[in-house]
Amino acid sequence: MAKIIGLGNALVDIIVFIDNDSLLEDLELPKGSMTLVDFEKSTAIRKACEHLDFSIASGGSAANTIHGIAKLGIETSYVGKIGEDDYGEIFKSDLIKSHIHPILLPSETHTGRAVALISPDRERTFATHLGAAIELAADDMDAEQFKGHDYFHIEGYAVQNNELLEKAVKLAKAEGLFISLDLASYNVVEDNLEFLKYIVRDYVDIVFANEEEAKSFTGKQPEEALDDLASICKIAVVKTGKSGSLVKSEGITYKIDAIEAKVIDTNGAGDIYAAGFLYGLAKNLPLDECGIAGAILAGKIIEIIGARLDEKSWKQATELFNNSLSQNS
Repeated sequence: MAKIIGLGNALVDIIVFIDNDSLLEDLELPKGSMTLVDFEKSTAIRKACEHLDFSIASGGSAANTIHGIAKLGIETSYVGKIGEDDYGEIFKSDLIKSHIHPILLPSETHTGRAVALISPDRERTFATHLGAAIELAADDMDAEQFKGHDYFHIEGYAVQNNELLEKAVKLAKAEGLFISLDLASYNVVEDNLEFLKYIVRDYVDIVFANEEEAKSFTGKQPEEALDDLASICKIAVVKTGKSGSLVKSEGITYKIDAIEAKVIDTNGAGDIYAAGFLYGLAKNLPLDECGIAGAILAGKIIEIIGARLDEKSWKQATELFNNSLSQNS
């Protein structure tokens, strides 16, 4: 059976439910924003929220995708960098508990953490301290990490370290892995456009992008952006929100409908879509069914708070997917 390895920023997600937005003002965090903060600021935010309900889990875009793939029964590994602290132990333990093989490099820097402050209206405000996560470097990568794997999934945020990303894809390609890249953020694409185009053209097999990321990469709207992306990689995927997603490979375009869903929180929707799609590829399913798997998981994740599906949602997603397969057969 296929085995998938992921690489990204190893962050611990701390989800806090706040009583009102005055706390955001006190902490000088613009509502709905994602603010990068230093360790002292992150600690102060945690202290200000210690009386509120919260949950903790390993996170980061690629980690969310790998968790989803592991939950679907595919063997997985994850590469990242963590500090030798309590949050580092939480991150590693969560991977192991989820049956993900950890390839975690140690650092003397604090483990990265993302505090998500959820307002009563469900809007999220992020305060992210990247910490050890961004210290993952080209020298940390070696061919041995990729041996025995078939797919390599990378989050777009890794492109902020050009040397790391280039070495990782070269090693993975030399070992014969199928390489998947989620563009992650339109501003990351804009800031690294020429380098990203080189990496996608020469090494990447499948690109995941939402409308904004696809436009930043190609300068075009979804359908034309899909064509451009598909001209330089084997499989192009452009996610179009409630309109669904578009998949193109070998000149054939598939339109995948979104499932009906009540939107509560869109965080993690792209990550879990990639999990469903890569699961389908690993199981040798047709590309339209890969897209359906991604769409179902994305549809279920936006109905709950957080970037991980609960057991009830997993059951519902599995039933929907099995029903769609029986209708297509």
